[in-house]
Amino acid sequence: MKASHLHLSFGTEVIYDDAEFQTNENDKVGIVGVNGAGKTTLFRVIRKELELDGGTISLGSANIGYLPQVIEFADAHKTVWDYLCEARPIKELEKRLEEIYDELAVADEAKQTELLAEIGKLQERLDGLDQYNAESTLLELIYYMNIDDSLLDMRIKDLSGGQKSKIAFARVLYADPKILLLDEPTNHLDATTKEFVTQYLKTYKGSVFVISHDVDFLNAVVNKILFINKVTHKISVYEGDYRTFKRKYAQEQLLKELRIAQQEQEIKKLSDFVQKARQASRTNHNLKRMGQDREAKLAKAIAALEKRDKEYKRVKMRLEPKRASSKIPLEVSGLTFGYPNKPRLYDKLSFILNADEKFLIVGENGVGKSTLLKLIMGLLAPNDGEIKFGVKTDVAYYAQELELLDGDKTVLENVDSGDYTDILLRNILGNFLFGGDTVYKKISMLSPGERARIALCKLLLTRANLLILDEPTNHLDPDTQAIIGENFRDYTGTIMLVSHNPDFVEQMGITRMLVLPDGKIMDYSRELLSYYYILNTDML
Repeated sequence: MKASHLHLSFGTEVIYDDAEFQTNENDKVGIVGVNGAGKTTLFRVIRKELELDGGTISLGSANIGYLPQVIEFADAHKTVWDYLCEARPIKELEKRLEEIYDELAVADEAKQTELLAEIGKLQERLDGLDQYNAESTLLELIYYMNIDDSLLDMRIKDLSGGQKSKIAFARVLYADPKILLLDEPTNHLDATTKEFVTQYLKTYKGSVFVISHDVDFLNAVVNKILFINKVTHKISVYEGDYRTFKRKYAQEQLLKELRIAQQEQEIKKLSDFVQKARQASRTNHNLKRMGQDREAKLAKAIAALEKRDKEYKRVKMRLEPKRASSKIPLEVSGLTFGYPNKPRLYDKLSFILNADEKFLIVGENGVGKSTLLKLIMGLLAPNDGEIKFGVKTDVAYYAQELELLDGDKTVLENVDSGDYTDILLRNILGNFLFGGDTVYKKISMLSPGERARIALCKLLLTRANLLILDEPTNHLDPDTQAIIGENFRDYTGTIMLVSHNPDFVEQMGITRMLVLPDGKIMDYSRELLSYYYILNTDML
């Protein structure tokens, strides 16, 4: 892939300014840069969803596979098996071949020549799709990606968010494109599946471009780093993994700082001389001439002065409930639930939450962890049983797929509840890295990471004393994950959490664990968390 003289701006916001880069066939490339640098935007440009203001990206005739952070399906009523199979249009091509053979029987000589040429092209495409081994390849992918056979006949619309992501990933790999674009591909992967995907991508016969906050994954997969600099709006390619890039970049910044210090020192000398010359008497012609000469050099030196990379702000938040909750903020009694025409997920499930505890839900794929949270929040109705909040319980919910945000409304409109003035809201949004006119952006225009920060902001503004959290670290960079982990650890209310991020869970200070589908309650321990994480390697 070769990019030449890329220019792109959104209004006054410059994304790329004469940016260039080149990668080779079969390179495995990690794309990095601070929030808003233009990582996902680059994928949109490559896929021709977004038109550049100037410049070109050359791909040749390579076909592209894309896995976005937020998975959307054109037809969610299809079965998982049909959706996966469609990644290689073998059936459609075979059907067209049959039609051509029927047409040959009645075609004249000229038409026959045309049809035979089409047969050759179709057969070439089928050979490229590995027609006779394709189903075996797909079944192997299903096995190694730990996709349960029971899911294959299910409609996509009936899958959990994590299941949808895994199915979409499997389809992209099965399509076998020459260029793979992966945006946060490990968000929903368990340990075993992640290991398989890591090895699969390392030996993939094609180019792979990855946007990921998973440093270990990048270090294991990539052989190059493509760095998008938000200050200069340029793109640089570094040989090696992410660890190597960080070391090289730190060295570059050190040398750059030394150069800037020297440049600034020279500018000061020139500036002092020019000032002295200006103050000299009119009769001191030599000093006046020298001053004019230094003034010209000063202008060139100022123009050539390098820019320092900015220290970008980090998210600031402090979760604080507005009042203490009841001693028992939540009680679930005899809960029974199952989706229509499906086995029950729970049968007489009962448990209570104690005030101020951190409560983790674990269990296998499909046992209904996210569903339980939706039942508690009243988004689904149980078949039987009771969900009862304490009289002093104020509850707030963080949804895994961020579906509680209104894509047609602005950032400011999404967080406005009438309890805060616009000035206060804008100050708070600034702590979540939304300043200036960015508060007037529609949610639909934001990246998944930006949407996640808005969802966190809404959570903070509720000042609830019971937080129901479904995968709150998805889409967030490591720095932000650490910040919210500290906040949740210090939070004086009650938390019920679903998460597949062991480091984050360990940071929070979990007190007890609910294991589904059995409904067993266990005291929390690091060993127990590791045990279930490893045990459930076929889970999301």
